[in-house]
Amino acid sequence: MIKNISNLGDAALYCDFGIKVDKETNAKVIKYFKNIKEKKIKGVTNVTPSYNKLIISFDLKITNFTDLKKIVENLELKEFLKNKSKTIQIPICCDKKFALDLKNLEKKLKISEDKIFQKFFSKEYYCYMTGFIAGHPFLGDTDLSLRAKRLETPRVKIPKGSVGITEQFCNIYTFESPGGWNIIGNTPLNIFDKTNQLEPNLINPGDTVSFNQISLDEYKKYE
Repeated sequence: MIKNISNLGDAALYCDFGIKVDKETNAKVIKYFKNIKEKKIKGVTNVTPSYNKLIISFDLKITNFTDLKKIVENLELKEFLKNKSKTIQIPICCDKKFALDLKNLEKKLKISEDKIFQKFFSKEYYCYMTGFIAGHPFLGDTDLSLRAKRLETPRVKIPKGSVGITEQFCNIYTFESPGGWNIIGNTPLNIFDKTNQLEPNLINPGDTVSFNQISLDEYKKYE
């Protein structure tokens, strides 16, 4: 399943699953990710999945590239039950105070606000990876008609909880941060909880997310 394993710096394996960004390819990445995490391979310090790559970091005092590469190549892969992945409902308020780029999106995409919401809320989204900032989920795949480019000038600050779309993905900003995605709303849910050491991410790779639209009054009740 892995097309190539190479060095990444002095203490990491770079596992390449190809160039495709789709569920089938990502499912292979997640399968290795879960198996390596569960087996607790001696010397492995961190395992980081992306759309179609997997980085395995290790402690040079305990193992090395050659030995770990052999272990990964000969890994007996266990099938994980689908019910271990979660389906999560995320409420979003799309009031104008939160939908920072809605008007620009109407112009970019040449479709109405109602059509944007209809297309966005009618789909379920697959979590390919988390990253950029802690717990920040990259969710695919948006409807073809919603695939807008990033902002030409990224914002210096995007509010925590903002939901953005760009190209085939949507995301949720887990902290206030810079960013260039097209913001269409905000969720009152805490997507990353740093006080929860066992499970800080609400959304993990392999999970499915569905969004439901809420009013500003409903949003305030969550607060």
